[in-house]
This record gives sequence, structure tokens and C-alpha cells, in this order.
Amino acid sequence: MEVLKPKLSVRNLNKSFDGKKVLNDLSFDLMEGEFLSILGPSGCGKTTLLRILIGLETADNGQILKGGKEISGLSSSQRGMGIVFQNYALFPNMTVLQNVEYALTLRKETKKQAREIALRTLEQVGLLDQKNKRPNQLSGGQQQRVAIARTLATNPDIILLDEPISALDVTNREIMKAELKALQKKFNVTMLFITHDQEEAFFLSDRIMVMDQGNIEQLDTPLEIYRNPASDYVRSFVVEQLDKKYTDLLRYTGRSDV
Repeated sequence: MEVLKPKLSVRNLNKSFDGKKVLNDLSFDLMEGEFLSILGPSGCGKTTLLRILIGLETADNGQILKGGKEISGLSSSQRGMGIVFQNYALFPNMTVLQNVEYALTLRKETKKQAREIALRTLEQVGLLDQKNKRPNQLSGGQQQRVAIARTLATNPDIILLDEPISALDVTNREIMKAELKALQKKFNVTMLFITHDQEEAFFLSDRIMVMDQGNIEQLDTPLEIYRNPASDYVRSFVVEQLDKKYTDLLRYTGRSDV
């Protein structure tokens, strides 16, 4: 059996704002090729953690190791990570193709091949026929796929996703959940997914990290969290909420390992 190696390791990470502790001594590993969801309500610290990982915020102390090397002192562009924001962050005055190739044109190593890489990535995510449209001519789901394609085109080691499908309607959310999982397998990329939605986390994740008030309450597989919640908080926030929505959770998730 293949032994998975940590792609990213966080050790004893702390962060406070105005004297209020937002992250409390967090330690966890993100494994190679894993889809790990960070699940928690607004204000639990999950978005702050993501911003620290990508380099948009600085931790008070602690380590961020990628491939065993400390990256806390590196700029966002040097960390080998890509990020997909909730609001897509597409350039409205650019076409789909221009949005995807823009970041590539800024890098010396990809500038000459920017158009070729962008076209290939759009084809892989099924948007090649939309390449000349502008974002306002696309559906919400299509805009999100452009944002994901833009990130994939830069070939990051890790993709961070900040509640990327919460702004979509119910139908498009269901479509995007399936597409995200399919894209992860197709590109064999490591993903860290931020969400407040229990069903999203259970559908997509290899493991789920449940957070509350800057602490990790439980980090385990969806099945183990559902069967053996580690605290009253996990039971009420995860298990009971899922049970309220679905009478048959296992059938809904369609997970082959259940």
C-alpha cells in the first residue's frame, strides 16, 4: 500500500486580532493528492487560516512547511499555491481566454506558452467554446469554472478554495460539487477547501477538519466524524445538522467506502 506524504504541514500556528485569539495553536497535515475540507461556521478562523497559508496574512507564530521546507517567509507567488475565491475575482473587461492566460503572461517561464496553456486548460474543463465570451455573458457556474481553470493553468502544487460554490444557486452547486471532485481526480491535485456547509464537506472530502473558535475539534474521514464525533460541538454542528437535512446520509453521499 502506498504511504501518503504530507504536502503541507502546519505546526503550532497562532493568530490574534486586537488581542482576540483567532487561531489557537493549530497543527495538521495536508496529504499529497488529498481533498481536505475545513468545515466551520463564520468566525471560526477558517478563512484567516487560508489567508495565512497563501501569504495574504502573517501568523503571530508557528510553522508552515511545504515539502518539508518552511515557506512562511515567502511571498504568495513563491509558495506554489493557487487560490479560488468565493466571488470568482474575474476581470470583467477580459474574455474567458484572457482571464485564464493573464497570470501566465506575468511569469517568465510561461509567458511564451501562455495562450497554448490557457487553451488547453479551458478544453480540459469543458469551456473552450466559451473562450471569447466575457464573464457577464456566463452563468455563475461557468464563471466559477473559469476561476478554477485560471488557477489550474498555473500548475500549482496545492489549490486553496475559499467557499467557491456558496454563491451559486442550488442546481449549480450540485453540478459544481461533482465537477470539483472530477477535476481533482483528473488533475491529481491537492486541494484545501473552506466551507461552512456540512453536505459539501461530506460529498467532496477525503478528510474533514472541523473548526470552532480557532480550534480544531476533529480531523478525520467523513464516515468517522459521522459515526464517532469527537465532541458535543461536532455532534451538534455536523452530525445533527446532517440528520436534519437527510434521513439517509449514506445514500446521499454515494460514497463507495461507506
